[in-house]
Amino acid sequence: MEQLLSNNTFSFNLQIARFDVPPQAIYPVFIIGALIYLFAVFCNVTILALIVTQQKLHKPMFYILFSLPLTDLMGITCALPRVLLDIVTQTNIVYYPTCVLQGFLLHLYGGSILFILAAMSFDRYIAICKPLRYNSIMGPFTVGGVIALAWGLDIALIVVLFALQARVPKCKTFIFNVYCSNNTLLQLSCAGDLTVNNVYGLAITGIVQGISVTIQLFSYVQILRACLSHTQTDARSKAVNTCLGQIIIFVLYEIVTTFTVLSYRFQNIPLNAQQICGMLIFTILPVCNPIIYGMKTRDIRNSFIIVLKKQKVAFK
Repeated sequence: MEQLLSNNTFSFNLQIARFDVPPQAIYPVFIIGALIYLFAVFCNVTILALIVTQQKLHKPMFYILFSLPLTDLMGITCALPRVLLDIVTQTNIVYYPTCVLQGFLLHLYGGSILFILAAMSFDRYIAICKPLRYNSIMGPFTVGGVIALAWGLDIALIVVLFALQARVPKCKTFIFNVYCSNNTLLQLSCAGDLTVNNVYGLAITGIVQGISVTIQLFSYVQILRACLSHTQTDARSKAVNTCLGQIIIFVLYEIVTTFTVLSYRFQNIPLNAQQICGMLIFTILPVCNPIIYGMKTRDIRNSFIIVLKKQKVAFK
């Protein structure tokens, strides 16, 4: 804090980049963005409510799954409303502590998805490859430990990332993106050695990806082997279907992330296009994840239909 105040050129009221939207398109863009946000909130809250209220979903798989819509709500809420507000008000001022908080939560969102998917794949591995021991292995202690480990490791890595960023003196006031991140906050720094920050940033990216991919790859290879060795077609189909949603979400996350990273590597891509690609990470998954799970997870789909039928009867 003393470093920030000691430099007269730094201000807590930062300027932040905004989308270059034509005046006639401002309100249509705002309405479309607001509808996307409301739809994502409705879908994810619905999944959360079903897991909480429906006894049929009180299982280890859904206790772990509960973290996914929570993460999606965090990601889209931290990113989209702020951008939409800036588009309508045509302001580009963000308070420094708010910017840090947004960046922290968005990084937390990115890592938590991968750790949660890894935890879910481990649960499916036990359920399919060790079905007779599933209840004894995936007891309350194990499930709680898996969830705590996924969130705890993610939080620890991001806390260190932002602690390293906070120690760097700041003397600039412009955020070179429509949302705050560790990278854009580092760009506020005065001339100095940022090697530690850059190395650690790359390291935790590799750690998160490495842990998640390794666990998921191991789990799904073992599940595939179990399915191929199973003689009953129905059992194989059921086993594959329980994992399909998780695989689709993981592939979608990797595609969107890779596409976003590549968009910033090519100079001929317009700035607006780069910023839109960055926003895709925080909008596509929160919209698609609950739909994928609603369609691919039979217990969630059936629970939703039962609730709808009860509501229909209640209104008659």
